[in-house]
Amino acid sequence: MSEVTFRDAIKLGMADALAADPSVFLLGEDIAEAGGTFKLTEGLMDEFGVERVRDTPISEQAIIGAAIGASIRGLRPVAELMFADFAAVCFDQIANQLAKYRYMTGGQVTVPATVRLVNGAGGGFGAQHSQSVENWFLNVPGLKIAVPGSPADAYALIRAAVRDDDPVLFFEHKALYNVKGALEPGDEPIELGSAAIVRQGTDVTLVATQLMRVRAEEAAATLEGEGISVEIVDPRTLVPLDIATITGSVERTNRLVVAQECSHDGSWGASIVSRVIAESFDLLDGPPVVVSADATPIPYAGPLEHAWIPDAGRIANAVRTSVGAA
Repeated sequence: MSEVTFRDAIKLGMADALAADPSVFLLGEDIAEAGGTFKLTEGLMDEFGVERVRDTPISEQAIIGAAIGASIRGLRPVAELMFADFAAVCFDQIANQLAKYRYMTGGQVTVPATVRLVNGAGGGFGAQHSQSVENWFLNVPGLKIAVPGSPADAYALIRAAVRDDDPVLFFEHKALYNVKGALEPGDEPIELGSAAIVRQGTDVTLVATQLMRVRAEEAAATLEGEGISVEIVDPRTLVPLDIATITGSVERTNRLVVAQECSHDGSWGASIVSRVIAESFDLLDGPPVVVSADATPIPYAGPLEHAWIPDAGRIANAVRTSVGAA
C-alpha cells in the first residue's frame, strides 16, 4: 500500500492497461513527449513507444473520430480531451456516433473506447475551461460515465473503463490531481456501476462525486462535532448508476442531501432525487436537499469562482437543514 496523487493513480492505471493489453493505445494533444497539459501521460511514450502513445492535431473531432474508427477495428483507444468543455466541439461524434454504433449494428460491433475529460472548476481557467460537463451526456443512451473522487477509485475505474466493451467517458476533476490517497497497485478493477460508502453514518445520506466528495468529507467531519452523523455515498459512476446503494443508505438514515458542482436543472443530482422520490418516497422523513452551483457561467476572478463552487460550509448547512438543526 502506498500513497499517491490522483494524477499518478490515473497514470499508473493507464500504464497497467498498456502493459496488460497490446490493443490499448493513447491519443491526444501533446500527450507523447510533453506528457499532456496536466502531465497525465508523462513518461509513458518512453516506456511504451510512439505507436502506443500518439500525439494528435489540435482537433477534438479528429481525436474522437480516430478513437471510434480504431475501436470498431478491434483496438482499445484511450483518448484525452484537454478540457472537458471541448467535448462540445466533438459532441456529434460522441453523442451520435460513439454512443450508438454498437446498437445500430445489432451488437455485432463493440466500441471499447475510453474518453478522458479534464473536468471542473477551481483553477481560474475561466467559463470555457472550467465546467463540469458530465450532465451533458446523461440523456445519451449508450455511454458509460465514470466520475472518480479518490486516487484509488481513479486507478481502478480507468482500468475498468479500458477493459469495457462499451464507450466510457472518464471525468477527471483537475482540482483533484494533487490530492493524495492510499493505493494498492495491481488491485482488480472495480465494477462500473458500483457505488462506495465512503463514510458510515446514521442521520443523513450525503451523495457526492469528484471534488464534492472531498468537500463532503470535510463537512461530515465538522458535523460530527455537532452530533450529526453523516453517511457519504460516492456513486463513482453516473451511468450505470448504483441506485440500490443510495436507497439502501437512505433506508438507514431517512434523509437525503446531494452535493454537485454544477447548476441544478438537468443535473445528475436532480435525477437521483427524482428516482429516490419516485421509487422510495416512503423512506424519507423530509424533503431531499440538492447543493448546487449557481446557474451562471463560472466566474474567472478568484474570489467569485471560490464563491461559485459549493464548499464544505455550504454542504454542512444543507445537512443541518435536512436534519432540522439549521
